[in-house]
Order: sequence, then structure tokens, then C-alpha cells
Amino acid sequence: MMLYPAMNKLTEHVPNRYMMVNVVARRARQIAEEAEQAEEHLAEKPVTMAINEVAEGKFDARTIDTAIVE
Repeated sequence: MMLYPAMNKLTEHVPNRYMMVNVVARRARQIAEEAEQAEEHLAEKPVTMAINEVAEGKFDARTIDTAIVE
């Protein structure tokens, strides 16, 4: 299975794949939590939505806190 958008499009906004995983995972968690609180059904999976947001330049390593807080 191919990643869409392509990895080179994503790395325009996030410098490396390791950081990409952190940014996408954190944003996906935020999307899922917001949908749960609003009792909203998502048309796409949170990870897909997060990947698309990174590709569009909405989020990058500077704009999202990737630190895990428990």
C-alpha cells in the first residue's frame, strides 16, 4: 500500500520520518479526543486526517507539542 500524500510531500513540513511519526500520532490523538468530546462521528480515521493536515502544512514539528504527558 502506498502512502498518500507521498513521503516527500510530508517531509517538506517535517524534517525526518521519526519526527513525522510523532507529529502525526500526536495530532491524530488530538483529533480523536476532540471528536469524542463532541460526540462526533469522523468520516476518516484520525491518522489519515492528521497525515493530510501535515501535507497541507497546517502542522509541523514547531506547531505541535510532541511531548507525551500522562
